[in-house]
Amino acid sequence: MIEINLLPGTTRKTKGRSAGLSLGAVAGDVRARIRDPYMLSAIAGVALAAAAIGGLHVTQTARASELAAREEQAVADSTRFATVLRERRKAEAKRDSVLRQLRVIRSIDEERFVWAHIMDEVSRALPPYTWLRSIAVTDPQLPPPIVANDTMPKQDPAPMPDPLKFRVVGNTVDMQALTRFLRILEASPFIKQVQLARTEMALQDGKEVTQFQFDAQYERPDKSVISTAPVSLSVR
Repeated sequence: MIEINLLPGTTRKTKGRSAGLSLGAVAGDVRARIRDPYMLSAIAGVALAAAAIGGLHVTQTARASELAAREEQAVADSTRFATVLRERRKAEAKRDSVLRQLRVIRSIDEERFVWAHIMDEVSRALPPYTWLRSIAVTDPQLPPPIVANDTMPKQDPAPMPDPLKFRVVGNTVDMQALTRFLRILEASPFIKQVQLARTEMALQDGKEVTQFQFDAQYERPDKSVISTAPVSLSVR
């Protein structure tokens, strides 16, 4: 390469010195500008903005991760609770069906031994020289029908029917025995409201007797009054 020196008297050292001086001037100018408060404020603002953006990014990332985990947990809990509620509804439906069936059985069982109790109490209280001619219902009350259906909504139990009313007709030769008969029946836990309706004199096989007629009601006693006993049967 051919170099031509257009400025006589100058050397490369001079050129190197001038280049070094120009770089030093630039560095000094930069240091002078850095000392400028406006420039320092701008740099500090950019640094703070970068730090804030970085902090918000980290915070939002952590928040998003936490919300995603909570969402997954909520979905799992919802699925589990939905299964539990479905099983609970099935169990409640079975329970209601059993309760309705028990109500039907109870309504049938409560009326099963009504006449057995009435006849037992009347025969137990019947005094000597007194005999009965008839025992009949005077105001029959049929219980309302109860339908056991699993598809039916839950309903309140049907009201109990009115107490069974019956009339007793008989003869006696002793009025004191009749009074004692009525008093014993009134004290029975299965019979209430015993009211003498009519008495009259009549001839029975050539003998004078007193015909009587009284009305009464069946009373369902307290459970503590009824005693139950197990029935055992030996099989050979």
